Amino acid sequence: MTSLYWKSFASACLCVTLSHPAWSAGGIEIPGYAPATGVERSYRVQKATETDMSFWFDKPGASAMTMRGAFRQRMTVLSRDEDGMRVRWSLSADLPEGIAGLADSYQMNQLYRNSLTAYGTATLELETDLNSNPRNLSGVNQIVAHRREMATNGPDGVPVAGASAAGQSGIYDIIAKLEANPLQIIAALVPEAQLLATGQSYQAETMEIGQASATSRDEDYGGVSVPVTSTWTLESTDATARTATLSLSEEADAAAFSQSQQPAIANLISGFAERAKNLTADQLASVKRASKSRSVELVVSLNDGSTLEASEIVTVASGGTTLRTYTHIQREDMPASLQLPTVLTAKDLQTPDLHIEPLPSSKVGPGILDELSIPPAPRKASQTVAPDNDGPKAIAPVSLEVKSAKVVSAPTSFGSELDIMLTPESAAKFQDFTQAAVGEITQVLINDKVVIEPRILTPITGGHLVISEPDSKLLQDMAEQLTLPEAKILVRLRP
Repeated sequence: MTSLYWKSFASACLCVTLSHPAWSAGGIEIPGYAPATGVERSYRVQKATETDMSFWFDKPGASAMTMRGAFRQRMTVLSRDEDGMRVRWSLSADLPEGIAGLADSYQMNQLYRNSLTAYGTATLELETDLNSNPRNLSGVNQIVAHRREMATNGPDGVPVAGASAAGQSGIYDIIAKLEANPLQIIAALVPEAQLLATGQSYQAETMEIGQASATSRDEDYGGVSVPVTSTWTLESTDATARTATLSLSEEADAAAFSQSQQPAIANLISGFAERAKNLTADQLASVKRASKSRSVELVVSLNDGSTLEASEIVTVASGGTTLRTYTHIQREDMPASLQLPTVLTAKDLQTPDLHIEPLPSSKVGPGILDELSIPPAPRKASQTVAPDNDGPKAIAPVSLEVKSAKVVSAPTSFGSELDIMLTPESAAKFQDFTQAAVGEITQVLINDKVVIEPRILTPITGGHLVISEPDSKLLQDMAEQLTLPEAKILVRLRP
């Protein structure tokens, strides 16, 4: 999430919170947010993401991916005055007790643990407005100093030797972004703070049950202004529990949002060129449409105006794919009243087959090979697929020669990436391999060591590989190995 996007997101949420309509007299009064200071509150947080690409894939296991996490975070309002509040969040990647299913199905926890290690902190102190919207972060210098130390010495404390100027430039560019906008750290480590603030208002509101009122704002998507309509409704109240349940429904303008997504959709269609040729006119028109919606339920205390429980679902459909994210937050001292999505409570959940190593580590964690937008080329005679009379097709490993390798700043996160370009001959071999291995889990080896195990989602052309990893030292070591004469990469199906 870039600095500009997070600032826009925070500003938009603040606008929605402060622009609740004036409800008629005689309704239900929801008090202004007045939290007790010095009291620690514990929250159960459950999250999940679902990615559906079944429109493009017929192969089972290649079309959908689900990940989830469960956390127990703690928050204390340290002080409050007429200008704002100071709030402390104590963060943990440990699984709470009583979760559904096996611990291995909560892969977000493993990733979040690495995030806490990368940022070097499990406690954040925020400065917020009176609704509790984050607006500043204390201790930024210490967090940045930790990132600088990791950039210099690596997470194991071993000095980085022979780091290239390009690699170091990318690392320190990330640090500069954190210094310029500390809210990026909040977005990465405690996005729950923003969701809870959505249901809180420093001013008392009088609302009528069942009455809906809409507000609107514009959001920028790649230079396209997209109108977003927000509709607030007081759904019910509970006199015994002293709570009110509100709903917030947000919808992006379909035409404007579709327009903003056309470059990405065009790349996706190119990536599935052969399948796209067989689409009907109606199917092609459907693929070119895009939509974004957000549904939120909030249980707010009628005693102090605080959000006791929140459930959020964000759905983005574009180019024949659907991404849906789920978040549920519940204050532990209050009973749950909102219905949870099945993905958060399922005992049996099919998750990606990832191997996530904790930091610090001598191994590289999960990464990606390339974006889905790369168009496939026609299969060549050198295709590395051989028929197997006794079972499915066998795909031979390929040895790839490297043209260049350098560490760069990751465009979609706060970490670094290893950007690898293959020689033209190896690019053709790699394209053949990935075209044959769509839907399969593969291994990428450097000097006979497995560095990533990605699932191939679409054929990859152009000879461009990207390896993502929080540990910049590991990436730099790989880059230096690959710049040696006769350096090669081996790619194979995972045994």
